[in-house]
Amino acid sequence: MAPRANWKGFLRLSLVTCPVALYPATSESEKVSFNQLNRKTGHRIKYAKVDADTGEEVDNEDIVKGYKVDTDTFIEVTKEELENVALESTRTIEIDEFVDRSEIDPRYLIRPYYLRPDGKVGHDAFAVIRETIREMNKVAIGRVVLTNREHIIALEPLDKGLMGTLLRYPYEVRSADEYFDDIQDVKVTKDMLDLARHIVNQKAGHFEPDKFEDQYETALIELINQKRAGKPITAKARPRGENVVDLMDALRKSIGADAASATESQKKPARKARKASAGQKEMLMPIAGKKPAKETAAKKPAAKPQRKSA
Repeated sequence: MAPRANWKGFLRLSLVTCPVALYPATSESEKVSFNQLNRKTGHRIKYAKVDADTGEEVDNEDIVKGYKVDTDTFIEVTKEELENVALESTRTIEIDEFVDRSEIDPRYLIRPYYLRPDGKVGHDAFAVIRETIREMNKVAIGRVVLTNREHIIALEPLDKGLMGTLLRYPYEVRSADEYFDDIQDVKVTKDMLDLARHIVNQKAGHFEPDKFEDQYETALIELINQKRAGKPITAKARPRGENVVDLMDALRKSIGADAASATESQKKPARKARKASAGQKEMLMPIAGKKPAKETAAKKPAAKPQRKSA
């Protein structure tokens, strides 16, 4: 079942308009998450909204937004006042310009969304806009309001739809100068570059996301399984970083180590990428002797064990 749209409105290129819906292209919901507990009772921690001075709990209808001017002074802004400054991009993504994809600095990229026609009408207009962007090999730049803020969005064709990537504003991107100014200017010799290129060629491959494994997530699942089973938890040895004294020697050793590793991997049968849901299924299996059968059956699992692969 497709997730609910984050935004619905219109996509407009000059006088060509069509209704569209915007959906999140990524999700963090399948990751292992934790609740905060009271160590003494094992109960979950509940957060309350309280007045900073009186300590009394405040009802949601009595909470308003305020801009901090100084330590004790705030300018109150009502919901109605915020709605009065609503922009055209609240309901319409207006395409302002077209740029080359290579011109977009990666630091400006925030997160991707899927954009598709909303309903049964407007598919023709959507296709015209999509194929125009594809034919021109450009990225369309527009504006959209999400979570009460206007964002710049870059639109590019993806299969039968469009992928929209939110972009940061210039004031949100820090200058690299303050971080890179202290890096020493080092002369890299041709021999070093030749050895480094050889290492790169040994490790050359193709971008295949299915091969990626979230090792930390796997370790979390293993930790939880062991604790549920009542097994002792032992700390694993951490790899130690070695101080490189002779850079050329380290490069030569790297080539030999990578070659040996490649030979070893060729001997082993190819391992199919396993789905990450296997660990989750195991996590949700009941541990014998923990709770009566009736009580266990009455309660629904707190999380879905299945993980959808991309």
